[in-house]
This record gives sequence, structure tokens and C-alpha cells, in this order.
Amino acid sequence: MVVGAAIAAAFAVTGCAPKGYNAADYGNAAEPASDNVAATAGATASPEDPAATGAPSDPDATAPPAAADAAPELSEDEVTSKLTGTKVARMGKVVTNDEGFVLYRFDNDGNNPAKSNCVGDCAEVWPPSLTNDGKPTLKGVDSKLVGTVTRADGTKQLTLKGWPLYTYIGDKKPGNWKGQNVNGTWFVIQPDGAKNLTCLPKVSKPVAPPADDSAGDSDADSGDAGDAGGTGSDYSY
Repeated sequence: MVVGAAIAAAFAVTGCAPKGYNAADYGNAAEPASDNVAATAGATASPEDPAATGAPSDPDATAPPAAADAAPELSEDEVTSKLTGTKVARMGKVVTNDEGFVLYRFDNDGNNPAKSNCVGDCAEVWPPSLTNDGKPTLKGVDSKLVGTVTRADGTKQLTLKGWPLYTYIGDKKPGNWKGQNVNGTWFVIQPDGAKNLTCLPKVSKPVAPPADDSAGDSDADSGDAGDAGGTGSDYSY
């Protein structure tokens, strides 16, 4: 019976994993996802509520608000101008950006009030969905759930039901979702702002931040290899 259950569990994981699933792509961690995941949908505050979209106000916040007039104007290439609620194979309901890349939410952030705790190298691995005006084109996403939060550098990041939105550099193609369950804290976000827990690969480690351009071609090559496998990274985000 135990062997049969183990086989069934294995098929359950691979059956909902991305096409070409390889355990190494997810760090092949031994710790089960169920030990780290709580299926919470988040707060119901609307973006009109300052508590839902305002910058962090508590003294422990890692991304204190910047002055409103200090917010830099971003180019079209730097902003997320479209949010689309759609479905992808094996995962189901997701939200994608302009280029079709799946968006994520981070358990270590906050949504009431909204705040982003992913800065520095974290933001290199999980690029925030930035905006100038907080008014992306929406399809399949309720405008009442969309807001913004001010990051430490003064830029504005889009939020969904208060949760800051990100992409993952480990996703190489639109529709990929290799960021699912990374460190047991990163999850695909649904159009209603909830975590999508349809498929939970084992808890994995994130890919390493992009190599510094000055590091040379050899370092860049090794960085690419790390992105492909997603293993060997000890980063906590």
C-alpha cells in the first residue's frame, strides 16, 4: 500500500508539471511542499483602500516608501502595461504580462498593507512588475483588485488583491511556471489574487542572479547553465 501511494504521488506531480518536467529543474528538494504551503487567498481589501495599496508603514518593513515626487519615470520596456487572466497547461488559471510570462506572488511580502520585501538580488531573480501610472490594460482581471505599491527605490509595482507581482528569470518562455513553489514561498498567482496550488512540484531553490556583465563570457556561460538547472543555489528568496 505504501509503495502504491508513493507511485501515485509521483504520477500526480509529473502529471501536472510543465512539459519536459525534470526534477533537477526544481532543485529536487527532499522536503515536501505540503510542509511549507498554506493555501490562503489573501485579504479582500480593494486597491482604493490605502491599507491595500499604500507603501509599508510598519517599522519592520524592508521596503520603506520613497517620496512621491522622487518616483523615476520608466521607459515602455521597463513597465508592465498589460495583465491577462488566462489558463496554461497543467497549472490552469494564471495571470500573464505583456509578453505572456506567468506572474507570481511572494509569501514574505504583505498585502494588507501591500509591501514588497523582494529587493536587491531578489529583484534580479524575481523582476517586479513595474508601472508608471498603475493603469495596465486588463483582460480577465478585475480592475478593483489591481493597485500599486511604492518600492524602496521609488518605483511603483503593480499589485493584485494587495500582492506585489513578479516574473521569474527561470521561466525562459511564455507560459512557463518554474517559479512555482520555489523556497516554498513563491507561487503562481490567479486572477483573483489567490495562490494557484493546482500543481506543486517539490520545494526548490531559485536560480542564481544574472552574472555581472563585467564578469566575462565564462561566468555568463556558467550562469546560463545555472538558470537551466536551477540547482546549487543557496539564496533564501
